Amino acid sequence: MIFTPTKLEGAFVVDLERHRDERGFLARTFCEQEFAEHGAPLHVTQSSTIQSPRRHTLRGLHYQEAPHAEIKLVRCTRGSIFLVMVDLRRDSGTRYEWHGTELDARMGRLAYVPEGFAQGYQTLDDDTEVLYQMSHPYVPNAARGVRWDDPSLAIDWPSVPERVISERDRSWPDLQP
Repeated sequence: MIFTPTKLEGAFVVDLERHRDERGFLARTFCEQEFAEHGAPLHVTQSSTIQSPRRHTLRGLHYQEAPHAEIKLVRCTRGSIFLVMVDLRRDSGTRYEWHGTELDARMGRLAYVPEGFAQGYQTLDDDTEVLYQMSHPYVPNAARGVRWDDPSLAIDWPSVPERVISERDRSWPDLQP
């Protein structure tokens, strides 16, 4: 795996190293020890998959409040997404900054989203599927979010004529920086 730090402290994108032969390829998508060696510890306690039938579906920006904060490893397994990470950590030098990256099934890139970050994505293709591996089980009472179009963040989402967004995601509050 090839770990590339983002501009956000502690956040990475991870590209697969494919070992090819006449049968196709093999690529490691997770190794707890290798992640730890790159300063990106992750012990997986839960995995989830999300399917979105329509392109331009926006999910997020989500996080879990401490003590249920979670690290997420995100991979697009079908279609493609524009993934956004927002640093919400109080003592971080990159607090309230965001990073966006495209993840698609063809390239297999992953995103390592540290604890204390909000995360969301917009689908770029119909019938898109995303796989999450998390360091903490989902706790509904700890679920929080930030509005996807918060003006203080000024996230540069891909421009589309119309987005599919749940009422819950439309209702998250703006940050109060």
